[in-house]
Amino acid sequence: MILKILICLLAALPSMSWAANPVGAETELLVSAAASLTESFKELTKAYEMKTPGVKVRCNFGGSGTLMQQIVQGAPADVFVSADKETMDRAEKGGLIVAGSRINFVGNSLVLITPVKMVQVAGLADLKSGQVHRIAMGNPNSVPAGRYAKAALEKQGLWQALAPKCVMGISVKQALEYVMRGEVEAGFVFGSDAAAAKERVRIAAEIPTVTPIVYPVAVVAGSRLQAEALAFVRFLQSKEAQAILAKYGFKAELSSLPAQTKLMPGGYKRP
Repeated sequence: MILKILICLLAALPSMSWAANPVGAETELLVSAAASLTESFKELTKAYEMKTPGVKVRCNFGGSGTLMQQIVQGAPADVFVSADKETMDRAEKGGLIVAGSRINFVGNSLVLITPVKMVQVAGLADLKSGQVHRIAMGNPNSVPAGRYAKAALEKQGLWQALAPKCVMGISVKQALEYVMRGEVEAGFVFGSDAAAAKERVRIAAEIPTVTPIVYPVAVVAGSRLQAEALAFVRFLQSKEAQAILAKYGFKAELSSLPAQTKLMPGGYKRP
C-alpha cells in the first residue's frame, strides 16, 4: 500500500512542478513610479516589453512619498522611481533600495499654470491678487512638486501670505486636475504635466527652483527580481528611453550606474 502511494506521488511531481513554473510564463516587473511619469512611462514600458520578450512591466503611479510608505509597509515593488532626491535619500537611509543601483535618469521643470482663460496671472507676485482665491499644489509633506513649489515661494518671501490659498493634492496630477477643471485660479505642476495638458491649461511662468529637479530610480531591496529590475534601470539610461522622456517634456539629467552592482536576496511576497 505504501509503495502504491509513493508511486502516485512521484508520478504527480512533473505536473506539480509545471503548475508552479508554467512554461512560457511572463515575468511581471512591478514599478512604483512618481505620478508625473504616468504618460511617458506608459509608452516607455511598452518599448521595454517589445525589446525584452517574456517580461511584463506593471506600473503603480502616485505621490513619491506615498509610494515609499507603501514599500515600507510591505507593498510589492521591484523598481522605485521618485520625483525628487529627498524621498530617495530617505528610502536609501531606510534600507529600502539596493545600494549601487540608484541613478538620476531624467530632470524636469516647475511651472505655474492657470486655466486657459485666466490671463491675469503672469508670475508669482500675481498670486497675491484678490482675483486669485485658490492655488493648487501637491502636499509638500509627500509630493515632490509641492515641496519644490513651497521652497520657491519661501525663497521669494511669499509662502506665509499664500499658504492660506493653497489647496493640497495627494499628487501633482491631482493639482493639475484642479486647474483643468477650473476649481482653482492657479497651480504648481511639473513642466511635463503642463505639456501633457497643453490644450486645457496655460503656462503662466517657469519657476526657478531652489534645488534642481531630478528623478532618481533604484532597485527595491525587497524585490525577488533584482536582476530584471536592474536591467530596467539600465534601460532608462538608453537613448531610446531618453528620447521618449524628452518627447513628454522631461529634461536630460543622467548619472552613471556602476558596471557591476551587487544585488541581494529579496523577500516580499508577490501578489
